[in-house]
Amino acid sequence: MFVRFIRLFPTSLAALFVVGLAAHQAGAQSSGEDAHLAIENPAELSKEEALSIYKSLQRRMERGYAAAQLDLLMNYQAWPLFNDAPYISATHGQRYVNSYANRMAHNYGTLAEGEKLPMGSVLAKDSVTVTDEGNVHPGALFVMEKLAQGTSPETADWRYIMVMPDGSLFGDTMGARSDAVVYCHDCHEAVADRDYTFFVPEEYVVGN
Repeated sequence: MFVRFIRLFPTSLAALFVVGLAAHQAGAQSSGEDAHLAIENPAELSKEEALSIYKSLQRRMERGYAAAQLDLLMNYQAWPLFNDAPYISATHGQRYVNSYANRMAHNYGTLAEGEKLPMGSVLAKDSVTVTDEGNVHPGALFVMEKLAQGTSPETADWRYIMVMPDGSLFGDTMGARSDAVVYCHDCHEAVADRDYTFFVPEEYVVGN
């Protein structure tokens, strides 16, 4: 049961989270869930509770991620949103996530087996950690960008980026600390028939 008392995680501890995640990384390459430092005791929230928490942190999260100064993420919260409430994602460490996609990813919500997203498509999942003890704080922003054909054959021309809540870059497969996020594509190979993209659980899809 979700504890009504919410203790916001201090921003000053973000650096400690980065250090802890980096230390954990070495032993977690084989599992996408573990590599995202899975939360052991995530709270079970109703859609209404999850939405309320997200809205209370939304602007803070946007400002934090903006510090990364990545043009492809500018105003991402104004992009089409495909879920009607944040949902727990096992592949993102048992955090509550939202699934945004830019206008180039026009077929993200209707992608058929074998169909591809066009070059320039960007998918962004921001995340929130909520535990049974009532701890609530922003999580990482997980990003996929579809590159030109042949740019990165080993990742099916997808670029993976992970931005921490304070805007620091945890890893970028086409840039700094690429080794830190190489496991992302290993996980996404499970949905290769959907152009390596996971979609929203059916009960959370907008309009369902």
